[in-house]
Amino acid sequence: MPRSVVPRLLVAGLAAATVAALPAVALAGSGGGDDDDERERHVTCSEGSRAELRAERDDGRLEVELEVDQGRSGVRWSVVIRRNGSRVVSTRATTRGRSGSFEVERHISDSPGPDRITARARSASGEVCRARVTI
Repeated sequence: MPRSVVPRLLVAGLAAATVAALPAVALAGSGGGDDDDERERHVTCSEGSRAELRAERDDGRLEVELEVDQGRSGVRWSVVIRRNGSRVVSTRATTRGRSGSFEVERHISDSPGPDRITARARSASGEVCRARVTI
């Protein structure tokens, strides 16, 4: 191979490797597992309501928040949040306000390594919202 081709191939290879690594860097978050690490997931529920599950590291704990927007005020929901399969929150919530939404926010312990947070909300009429994030 001519000598002038080798540097061009090297530069092209480095550029391709850099571009391939960008998604992994973006997913890592700015804190590398510290307080700035946050994940969120938006889902559509079984009958059209919208839900958002967020988890964020905060001072050695996890701040977990589930928000459900149904569009109707006064509807009761049962909510269960699990961390790595173990139930950490079990509560009831009622949609309120013009948006017909509710939020459940809790600070839970942060176990070593990745935490898989799952949330399930079920309305009195049977609608189900499910979401999960790994942080």
